[in-house]
Amino acid sequence: MNAAISLTQGPGGDGQASMQMQILILLTLLTMLPAAIVSVTPFLRITVVLHFLRQALGTQTTPSNQVLLGLALFLTILIMNPIAGEVYEKGWKPYEKGTLTGEQAFEAGSVPMKRFLLKFAREKDIQVMLEATKTPAPARPADLDLKVLLPAYVLSELKAGFQIGAILFLPFLIIDLVTASITLSVGMVQLPPAMLSAPFKILLFVLVDGWNLVVGSLVRSFYI
Repeated sequence: MNAAISLTQGPGGDGQASMQMQILILLTLLTMLPAAIVSVTPFLRITVVLHFLRQALGTQTTPSNQVLLGLALFLTILIMNPIAGEVYEKGWKPYEKGTLTGEQAFEAGSVPMKRFLLKFAREKDIQVMLEATKTPAPARPADLDLKVLLPAYVLSELKAGFQIGAILFLPFLIIDLVTASITLSVGMVQLPPAMLSAPFKILLFVLVDGWNLVVGSLVRSFYI
């Protein structure tokens, strides 16, 4: 115990304390990593759309949550791979070589991420965040702080995901309405319409190659 205390209180104590603080900060950032992946990447829009799609099909738990999350994760890696590579080349790599300090590396590495967030964050949502944080609007969009861009991007992606989900719901809703009207007109009140419409919705989705259309459209929406 005395030896441990002497390490923090002796001549090298400041360095030891600094190292412990860096480890603490690193562990804290690692715990926030899943939330960052879920919120500030295409993962957010993809999971919202896939959830709406499953609800529209009426298949309850098929595909399972694990399958949908796995698909969303792999699509997110595919979309974010060029941006992650640019962040590594501009920020992390120079920091490893010692040509940039930690703060400079963060600023350089955040440029590609800011460009991605600006591409999909709506101006209205950015304005809301600027007003909420009482931050004056910068001269250029590229000068916006991440504390403004990140929540604005989340709001914009939620809206985009709900819009796509609503469009996906419409054709399946029509099938539900037609099935319900037919069952009521012939007096089949004891049989739930959803049970009859489910096979027709699944058949329609398979015939139009729905997974290819939905996933392909989602991926292409991030390359516009």
